[in-house]
Order: sequence, then C-alpha cells, then structure tokens
Amino acid sequence: MKQILAFIFTLLSLNLQAQQEVEMADQLRADGKIYVVVAVLSIILLGVLLYLIRIDTKISKLEKESRGENQ
Repeated sequence: MKQILAFIFTLLSLNLQAQQEVEMADQLRADGKIYVVVAVLSIILLGVLLYLIRIDTKISKLEKESRGENQ
C-alpha cells in the first residue's frame, strides 16, 4: 500500500513540474529551433536502438554457434 501511494505522489509531483513554463523551450519554439532539437534527439535514439538490435543479433548468432558446438 505504501508503494502504491508513493507511486501516485510521484506521478502527481511530476505532473505539477511539467506544468511550469520553461523559458528556454519557449524561446526554442519561437525561433523554430525546437525541431532541430527533436530531430537530433530522434537520430540519437534511433542510433542507440539500431546498435542494440545489431548487438542482439550478434549475440543470438554466437549463442546458436555455442549450442551447436556443445552437442
């Protein structure tokens, strides 16, 4: 029960913080640079996602090879 209440209060506090106006974001939005920020963040997240998928593929391949040698 305490964990549920702590979680609810955390969500409420995050909601209150999100309603504050951020001058930097307003300025970026006014200058049209917010789209550049969103594009850069999207590219970074896409790169990380592709990297993780590539590593998962390599690990799966190594696991299959390892299972084949053990039998």
